[in-house]
Amino acid sequence: MPRFKHYNYDQDAMVVINYQEQLQPGTFEHAVHYLIEHKLDLSVFHPKYRNEDTGRLAYDPAILLKIILFAYSKGITSSREMQWCCQTNIIFKALSCDTVPHFTTLAKFVSGHADEIEALFEQVLLVCHEQGLLGNELFAIDGCKMSSNASKEWSGTFKE
Repeated sequence: MPRFKHYNYDQDAMVVINYQEQLQPGTFEHAVHYLIEHKLDLSVFHPKYRNEDTGRLAYDPAILLKIILFAYSKGITSSREMQWCCQTNIIFKALSCDTVPHFTTLAKFVSGHADEIEALFEQVLLVCHEQGLLGNELFAIDGCKMSSNASKEWSGTFKE
């Protein structure tokens, strides 16, 4: 009969994690972090926060943007799932500095700052142009919603 090493799941361990080291240069999460921290002007978000004298401290818009943009890049659009990722995923923990915004905070940020977030995309394009990432030949954005009848019954087969 084979012998195996004994494993004990009922033990304590401390794991030291440096969140800055999780954001490795060359990765998308590092690009999001760098872009938001060093290139974008986030002062457009400040007028909506009026808690200088009273009220609870607010989450930094930079942290919320990092969480939301990284989540969207991974196909995560649910604010509840974003909250869960901040609790369980090391990259989300690194981007959020180990904070876990409530899902309603994330949802309210997106819906309440739509104009400000839209204005940031102009800054992003300027940074991309500055870095030589745009070809300057063609630029198109398509957000048009169109109805169609592209059901399987109407689209045909390869033979047709």
